[in-house]
Amino acid sequence: MTKVFKISILAALTCLFSNVSSWAQEKDFSPINTAVPSLSIAPDARGGAMGDNGVASGSDIASQYWNPAKYAFNYSSAGVGLSYTPWLRKLVNDVALAYLSGFYKIGQNDNQAIGASLRYFTLGEIPINQNPGEPVSYYMNPYEMAIDVSYSRKLSESYSMAVALRYIRSDMSDQSGEMGAGNSYAADVAGYLEKYVILGNSESLWTFGFNVSNIGTKISYDGGETNQFIPTTLRVGTGLLYPLDDYNRLGLYFDISKYLVPSLPMNRGTTPEEEQDYDDLVEEYNNMSFMKGIFRSFSDAPGGFKEELQEINFSIGAEYSYNDQFFVRGGYYYENPNKGNRQYFSMGAGFRMSVFQLDAAYLISTVPSNPLDQTLRFSLSFDMDGIKNLFR
Repeated sequence: MTKVFKISILAALTCLFSNVSSWAQEKDFSPINTAVPSLSIAPDARGGAMGDNGVASGSDIASQYWNPAKYAFNYSSAGVGLSYTPWLRKLVNDVALAYLSGFYKIGQNDNQAIGASLRYFTLGEIPINQNPGEPVSYYMNPYEMAIDVSYSRKLSESYSMAVALRYIRSDMSDQSGEMGAGNSYAADVAGYLEKYVILGNSESLWTFGFNVSNIGTKISYDGGETNQFIPTTLRVGTGLLYPLDDYNRLGLYFDISKYLVPSLPMNRGTTPEEEQDYDDLVEEYNNMSFMKGIFRSFSDAPGGFKEELQEINFSIGAEYSYNDQFFVRGGYYYENPNKGNRQYFSMGAGFRMSVFQLDAAYLISTVPSNPLDQTLRFSLSFDMDGIKNLFR
């Protein structure tokens, strides 16, 4: 593989989530390294508008990503939606994420649901020079994709669980054959709880959700010589939907998340003994199973417990709705500066009719020189019950 191509891919994947200026300035900058980082991009405009928040918000078309257990509580019998996110528009103009998702309720009491989604992330067209100064030899079109299905079921009137199975493919191959396509298989385990509680004179809806996503095999781009973890993630959240009056409602949501991926050894050292210890750690990391990596991720930070706490991200989100037709949303996402420094506000709006819903979101970075600043998301979803009624 050409050096130019390696640098281009590294830069693109690094910019996906990290504030590059922090990487250059902070000596303690040590983000969790994973393959297929696009799996961590919030694909829909609703969750994106609320600070990348959605594990405990009400069920919607994109619940397949946030928490598939929510599908069992959806009032509609079926739905389908498409989301599009132009990515890193401050740097390039051909990187984007497309996300297609849907669900279908089954069972005599509509207490079960099947969900599915297709995610496609393109890194655009990358020119490759065989030798510096020469004309472009050829172009590469690397991409990452995932396809999954889920099954959710109510275990009681207020609680549901779900499992999802996923196939992941990441193609970074070029004509040299040094780097090929990697494949992985993963699963999600999720739960969701809804309870009505009395606040003052109003009956509010309290929600709680969790999702352990991308529990799966490691991925390799070089035939198994090196193996990388996929972004296994634990999300836990809670929310409260409060009715202001008969037409106006306000939802408040709080999520925390953590990568269940071990830390990659960072410091090679200077003496032969230190270099050998480093090589042994790298070999152990490369051969470590994904299940062992999940448990190791809670106690292996070089800085001890303090650094483990730095690996926890949080988001807060709010959603105001009028007559369940007009929506205004806002949120904030925080990641420690040493672990990626994604810190931003987000906002958005939505409009719902009986047949379709249109949502948009906009990201505003709170740290300088962040390539994620001004990111837009768009989502369009269709309610199958509404379409049936329209034709009737």
